[in-house]
Amino acid sequence: MTIMSKFERLGTDAAPGQEVRQQSGNIEAHLRGERVPGPPVDFSHGDVDAFLPTPGSFEAFTAGVGIGGKQAYTEYRGDFSIREALAPRLAKFTGAPVDARDGMILTPGTQGALFLAVAATVSRGDKVAVVQPDYFANRKLVEFCEGTMVPIRMDYVSTAGRSGLDLGQLEDAFKSGATTFLFSNPNNPTGVVYSSREIEAIAELAKRHNATVIVDQLYSRLLYSGVHYTHLRAQKVDAENLITIMGPSKTESLSGYRLGVAFGSRAIISRMEKLQAIVSLRAGGYSQAVLRIWFDEPEGWMDQRIREHQAIRDDLVKIFRATPGVSVRTSEAGSYIFPGLPALSVRGNDFVRILRLQAGVIVTSGTEFSPHCENSVRLNFSQNHAAAIAAAERMVALFERYRA
Repeated sequence: MTIMSKFERLGTDAAPGQEVRQQSGNIEAHLRGERVPGPPVDFSHGDVDAFLPTPGSFEAFTAGVGIGGKQAYTEYRGDFSIREALAPRLAKFTGAPVDARDGMILTPGTQGALFLAVAATVSRGDKVAVVQPDYFANRKLVEFCEGTMVPIRMDYVSTAGRSGLDLGQLEDAFKSGATTFLFSNPNNPTGVVYSSREIEAIAELAKRHNATVIVDQLYSRLLYSGVHYTHLRAQKVDAENLITIMGPSKTESLSGYRLGVAFGSRAIISRMEKLQAIVSLRAGGYSQAVLRIWFDEPEGWMDQRIREHQAIRDDLVKIFRATPGVSVRTSEAGSYIFPGLPALSVRGNDFVRILRLQAGVIVTSGTEFSPHCENSVRLNFSQNHAAAIAAAERMVALFERYRA
């Protein structure tokens, strides 16, 4: 693989948050010149104006600035006093001890943690089991590190109460030599939560085959009523073969501070620190101070945030389920839904651009999450409630216009 091909395969133009850079391509013939009937809504990422950051976050940031150089130039893996404060909170939440000194690193966003974790475990030719569909960066990072991706299908549509991960395929992947399993739970883009039985099976398979597991748990706090979450690190899995990634960027609307946390294997964390030392040195020093308030929000704040998101989710699912030809599973956590499009007279990726140009609605194409999901789109519904519903109704109107 040449250096040019490595970067061409990253394909960031259609990645979440980048759709506005796309050119209209060959769809002009479909455009009718109407004005967009409503305010634009960008479902490619959450709206931090609609859902404000955690109370006290800016004050924590400015306090970090006030400390000065000591906060600005922390050790590469992050300020130890902050890691020390976070360790018992994360241990309580995930059900297993967290080593603040040697088993944790603060990173520039969970995206930074994901890059470091993959680069610290995957070398040229290594086989990596990757779920389809799953977070758009997973396969790109494996390919960039010149690993070999082994796709594991997840039948998320018709498997209520579980993710629908093909555990047989995962076992076959390990038997064929896959040394790493990379996945998100809750799943991004579908909002599906893995059942206890599935997590227990993943732990057992990883232990049996001595495989490393990297699990992205970014949305594991935003669980909807009646949903049970099982933490992989609380199962019988070798702690030295596991990295858990979390952060406050989404549920807590702290994306702008670029904060992520990875914890688990001391050996992998050590390699991640060495890599971070030459990539970004550290997570932004002043931003790190915001983590002091993470898991310490005002009483009732998180419950209210969950209720507000669940109300938007329910209304969106109701609209899409009432639309002939649209399939959608009710997300169990996080702020994503992943509806399947009805049969259209245009390709799915072209319809994504039509939505932006004709309806002022930005969504992310399903192909970012799996090559077999062109006829699905991902919506981040962490938006103004009324604006999100109006945008969904404009989507439905275009479904009718472009039905096959």
